Amino acid sequence: MPDTETAKPPDRPACPICSGGFEDPVTFECGHCFCRGCLGETWDKAESKDVSSCPQCQDTSQFRTPPGENGLMNGTGEHQAETVEEFNGEKTPEEMQEPGEGEGKEKAEEVERVEEEETPAALGPDDVVCDSCIETHSRAVKSCLTCMVSYCESHLRPHLENVKFQNHRLVEPLRDIESRTCETHRQSLDVFCLADNSCLCQGCMEEGHRGHNTVPVGDARKQIEEEMRKKCAEMIKTLTAAENAISKLETNTKSIENSVKDVKATIEEQFSALVEAVEKAKKEVKEFLVNEKSSAVKQAEGIKAHLEQKCTELKKTQVQVEKLSKKKNDIDFLQDYCEWKQGAPDVTLPGVYIGLMDRLPSFSRVVIESTKEICGQLLSTYRDNLKEVCKNDKCSIKTTVHAIIPLKHHISMPEPQTRSDFLKYTSPMTFDPDTAHRFLRLTEDNRKVTNTTPWQHPYMDVPERFEHWRQVLASESFYLGRHYFEADISGEGTHVGVTYKSIDRKGQENNSCITGNDFSWCLQWNAKQFSAWHSDVETPLKVEKFTRIGVYVDYSRGVLGFYGVADTMTLIHKYKAKFQEPLYPAFWLSKKENTVQLVGPGDAPPQKTPSAPPTLPTIPTLSAPK
Repeated sequence: MPDTETAKPPDRPACPICSGGFEDPVTFECGHCFCRGCLGETWDKAESKDVSSCPQCQDTSQFRTPPGENGLMNGTGEHQAETVEEFNGEKTPEEMQEPGEGEGKEKAEEVERVEEEETPAALGPDDVVCDSCIETHSRAVKSCLTCMVSYCESHLRPHLENVKFQNHRLVEPLRDIESRTCETHRQSLDVFCLADNSCLCQGCMEEGHRGHNTVPVGDARKQIEEEMRKKCAEMIKTLTAAENAISKLETNTKSIENSVKDVKATIEEQFSALVEAVEKAKKEVKEFLVNEKSSAVKQAEGIKAHLEQKCTELKKTQVQVEKLSKKKNDIDFLQDYCEWKQGAPDVTLPGVYIGLMDRLPSFSRVVIESTKEICGQLLSTYRDNLKEVCKNDKCSIKTTVHAIIPLKHHISMPEPQTRSDFLKYTSPMTFDPDTAHRFLRLTEDNRKVTNTTPWQHPYMDVPERFEHWRQVLASESFYLGRHYFEADISGEGTHVGVTYKSIDRKGQENNSCITGNDFSWCLQWNAKQFSAWHSDVETPLKVEKFTRIGVYVDYSRGVLGFYGVADTMTLIHKYKAKFQEPLYPAFWLSKKENTVQLVGPGDAPPQKTPSAPPTLPTIPTLSAPK
């Protein structure tokens, strides 16, 4: 037997046991060749001393005989030796083609005919190579799970023609045939354990799977394929329903836009009429003012004309009086005076004081007060009436969603009590890196977030990212049904809650924070106690400290609960709300080194650290005086 480290020529076969060239080769009917000495040593080391087998395919059709006796060949040693000698170059193809006696001659002629008729075609990238072909690489047509070898059409013939191979499992060519073998027992994986969902060999079934429900892998595949077909049918049905729902939502969006457009047209029309009414009232008020002005001016002008007339008459009388006073004859003076007096007009005019009574500021005050009253009535009329109607959903517009639940699921499910009950509603969850503030660092596959203030991280500037508040959302959302997740929190000022996706990401106002709007609900730990926050209102809570918080959402019933997770579940606070949009887990890490880590369903609950017993004061030891 040659040294196992001896390199074999690239075009010569090698013994599978020693990896060297063949010495005194023997060939089994399965086609596997070995050095006679290597085969003897392998059989000597075998546990069974009664039955011989091929070391490569474990064929047990030959009885144990000392290597070297003709019985090892089972009557076929001469022809098999010649086959190996042909591989080693000790015989020429012409010698191999010499007619033999009986069945050997027929097989040689058949092999020659097949080799002449079938020229190996070029191998493709997905083709499996025959493991028994040496000089040329042929395409394998079958793989034997018993031999753990792939065969071309020529080398497959013993498996098809020899009854000793009828129990061997032939399958389509496999590239990774080793993965079909049990690493422990080196037997084919031909059994499937339904209890453990694993492929087994006969040895595994006897050792660790006694009493388990096991079936052949073929039957298991049929069962699983049937389950997968049903599951695919359900998924197709669900996918179709989801696509129809998406299409309906798109239609609803267009309907909403059209409906809002119609209402806007009505608003424009009615407020235009309102503006016309205001303009008309304005015109009438101005006309009233103009009338008042005209009446006052006419009054002043009438008095003025009367006074001017009296002044003219007085001036005329004054001239006549002055003319009479110039008469020098007394008789003429008296006669002219008596004549003038009889025809003289009444020129008496009382003393006149002209003033102005201006009461127009009262007019302005009435206009101002009336305008305020009308504006107040206008706003209150629209606002109050619209609120009253919208409160009863008589004039609102929104998408209605009703979960289609099978009849068998209409039975009311009990509320979860234990942690295992809550964990039924968990699903994998991660932080959304596009929403994380620049002071928040995401690690552990986006399952842990830490406030690293003042160190910023080079995140891309996207519309979804929080710019002012140190917040981050989860990538997953909760909508319809029940949902649950757990988070380990650390640090004073850590907030855990849920919010809508529509929360403002860039603002600095309180409504951009999960504590300051009416569509966010959260729980805060301030190093002393927990507080619940909603609509900028804080509710202090008197509960013990928990480092792991469980958040439970029953969307359909409008229930949101925060729980302390330990060996038992402790309710910290519960909200009752009417959710309008899908809920996104939200986290606000307000201070440096705040940490939140999402907990997987398989993680054990945290153990409470027992408080240390009180330390007794140390009594100093007094030494005796010397």
